[in-house]
Amino acid sequence: MIPFKKELAVIVCRNVSGEIKTYPVVEMEFHPEANQVEYVICPARIEESVAEKARAIALTLSVKFEHVGLLAVEMFQTEDNQLLVNEIAPRPHNSGHYSIEASYTSQFENHLRAILDLPLGDTNSKVAGIMVNLTGEEGFSGNVKYENIEKILGWSGVTPHIYGKKQTRPFRKMGHVTIVNESVNEARILAEKVKNTIRVIS
Repeated sequence: MIPFKKELAVIVCRNVSGEIKTYPVVEMEFHPEANQVEYVICPARIEESVAEKARAIALTLSVKFEHVGLLAVEMFQTEDNQLLVNEIAPRPHNSGHYSIEASYTSQFENHLRAILDLPLGDTNSKVAGIMVNLTGEEGFSGNVKYENIEKILGWSGVTPHIYGKKQTRPFRKMGHVTIVNESVNEARILAEKVKNTIRVIS
């Protein structure tokens, strides 16, 4: 319905006292069939002016909702660089999982700091981070097996997170892998390699 060139997201953190911070803008690439996020890329490969506008929109929403904790704001970037909010989620979010390895303070720690009314941690990134969603392969249902996980464990900057679900089925979210690198482009190349190596089967 809306022709857009990128889907972006911003996570806002706000504590009880009203201290507020945003994480960097991320870019999301979706699986064409499952309509699920396949890659989350931080920082988003966009102009700084667009990033500033996205963060400003997210901050405005947070203040108006007077929310406490995390608020993930997803947006469409149109061809003429308009930003249209298409979804919000008041919780730790898939678009912030990269922060466990790549940020000075993860989204999960900042969520706890916010609801306990503690000072918020640094939301900046130490390095570029990309999250790859691990979902069940088509054609497999039953007791889960993570094929080739031992291979990716040997790669520098690659950290798998397994969610502990015992049963897999096609496109079920079973975990994610974070890839960190000084270069976002190098991280994206390695993320593709991870995606093509590990398989969630039964």
